Amino acid sequence: MSFCRIAGRAMLAVVTLACAIAAADAQQPGRIRGQIEKADGQMLTLKTREGATMQVRLADDARVGALEKASLTDIKPDSFIGIAGMPRPDGSIEAFSIHIFQPAQRGVVADRHGPWDARPGSTMTNAYVEGMSTEKDGDTLKVKYKDGEKTIHINPQTVIAATAKGDKSELKPGAQIIIMGSDKRPDGFVTAKTLYVGRGVSPAM
Repeated sequence: MSFCRIAGRAMLAVVTLACAIAAADAQQPGRIRGQIEKADGQMLTLKTREGATMQVRLADDARVGALEKASLTDIKPDSFIGIAGMPRPDGSIEAFSIHIFQPAQRGVVADRHGPWDARPGSTMTNAYVEGMSTEKDGDTLKVKYKDGEKTIHINPQTVIAATAKGDKSELKPGAQIIIMGSDKRPDGFVTAKTLYVGRGVSPAM
């Protein structure tokens, strides 16, 4: 198989995952965060961040993305990023999590600002970086999205990650995941459709 065909298939997979996550985000389903305790084929036993144990079944066509550890230096002007954070009284955002989208996710994942369920009162801002600066109390980003712009404050506790293509083989005991889109079945099981798995980083978004 030629390099071009392999590269084309990889890009198609990234775009497909981005579309699935964008659709899940638009529908705003309940997101589930936690650690895999047991993996048996398509069935996962998940210990949620809240301490509950949950049985999760992977959909046959489940889309798996990954989050890899990154740093502030990986964020460049015009980078497309997602910022989970807490609003400040002046309208700016104190970021506790930033994920850097892949180029293929630009224009697929909507740039927007709105409520988020990572913490009570938190928000998610998907936006493009317009400027960066270092101030006495930390680093600051200026970002712009379709309907506005925000000032983002970064502190030493802010988790920074980069999105990447994932694989179901990574869904094994000890893995930290966030399920972005799912269905709850009548028998109490949850069917996971779109999710991210952490690679050396816990999904904090």
